[in-house]
Amino acid sequence: MTHAFTAQAHLPEDHQQATLVGRIWQPGVGPVLVKVQADGVYDLTAVAATSSQLLELDNPAAAVAQAKAPRLASLEDLLANADVATRDTSRPWLLAPIDLQAVKASGVTFVASMLERVIEEQARGDAGRAESVRKAITAVIGDNLSSVVPGSDGAAKLKEVLLEQGVWSQYLEVGIGPDAEIFTKAQPLSSVGLGDEVGIHPKSVWNNPEPEIVLVVNSRGVTLGATLGNDVNLRDFEGRSALLLGKAKDNNASCAVGPFIRLFDANFSIDDVRRAELTMRVDGTEGFTLKGSSSMSMISRDPLNLVEHAIGPNHQYPDGLVLFLGTMFAPTQDRFGPGQGFTHQVADVVTIATPKLGALVNKVNFTDKVAPWTFGLTALLKNLAQRKLI
Repeated sequence: MTHAFTAQAHLPEDHQQATLVGRIWQPGVGPVLVKVQADGVYDLTAVAATSSQLLELDNPAAAVAQAKAPRLASLEDLLANADVATRDTSRPWLLAPIDLQAVKASGVTFVASMLERVIEEQARGDAGRAESVRKAITAVIGDNLSSVVPGSDGAAKLKEVLLEQGVWSQYLEVGIGPDAEIFTKAQPLSSVGLGDEVGIHPKSVWNNPEPEIVLVVNSRGVTLGATLGNDVNLRDFEGRSALLLGKAKDNNASCAVGPFIRLFDANFSIDDVRRAELTMRVDGTEGFTLKGSSSMSMISRDPLNLVEHAIGPNHQYPDGLVLFLGTMFAPTQDRFGPGQGFTHQVADVVTIATPKLGALVNKVNFTDKVAPWTFGLTALLKNLAQRKLI
C-alpha cells in the first residue's frame, strides 16, 4: 500500500479539541479500548471494556476526557504498523473502533445515488448498458430531485407521475417514499479498520467503494458521535436483483470503519455531521485515479431522522448500533473503456476523508484472499473473561 500512515494524515484537523476513541490489538492481551491523542493512545479499560459499553455511560465524552488512563503506545508507532501487508503482529495495531454494536446502513439517501440505483436495476447489473439506461432515465425524471421531501404529499404526487411514465422503482420508493431503507451491513466485530484490506467478491465485475459518515448510537437511541466508513458495494449483484442485497453488501472485509470514533462534545456535534464534506480517492496500480466527493448538506433525510428509522419502539439494539448514512458518490468515470464506468481492481488504495473525522485508508483485495474473520463474539467474551472484565 503506497500510503504514509501518519498522525497528520489520519487525525482530524482540529484533533487537539477532539474527543477520540479507538481500539487497538495489544499482543498478549487482546482488543483494548483507547483514548487517542497526537502524543499517544491511552488505556480506557478502567472506564469501559468495550466501545459499546462506553457509549452506554451517561456522558461518554466527559468520561473519556476525565479518565486517568495509562499510556500504551505512541500514535505514530501504531500508525506505522497499520498497513496489514507489512504489519508486525508482535506489536500493537489499530482495529475498527466499534465492537458489539449492530452495523446498520441506510441506502438511497442522496439523489445522485438514488438515480444510480435505478440505473443498476434497469441495467440488470450490466455495466455496459448503464450509460444508455442513465440517459433514458434522466430524460424522464431529470437529475435533480433535491426539492422533494421524502414521505411528503409532493413525493406522493411525483410517484403517481413516474408510475404513469413506467419508470417507478423500488429505489425511488425508499428514496422519496415515507420509509427509509435500513439494512444490516455487517455483523458485530466483523468490520475492518485503518490499513486493513477491504474485500470484493471474486465473481463481481462491477463494484465500487461508498464513502460515508457513520453515526454511533447507544441502546437508548441517542447519537453520541461519528466516524468514517466504506460501504463496499457489488453493483452487478444488487443490480441483478434487490434480493441479492445481502450478497452485494455483507462479505468478508466488505465493511471498513474508522480510524476513530469522534464523540460529540462542545467542539463537535450533529451539526458538524450535517455540514460535512467527504472526499474519496481511489488510486490504482496502473496509474488510474478516481476522485469524488459527497456533501452531507445534500442528504434527503436528516441524519437523526434516519436513526429514528433504525432504532425505536419497533426495533431495539441492546448493544447499540452504528449507522452508515449513505452517499451521494456514485462513480461513473470510465476506467477500461467508453461506457464501462468504474469498477475496482485488486490493489486499489481507497482513501475516505473529511476534516473533522480524519482519513480512512484501505487496500482492495478479493474476499477469499483477505484475512478471514476469526475473532467473533465467543472469542471476545472468552478474552474479556480471562482479563476479569466480565
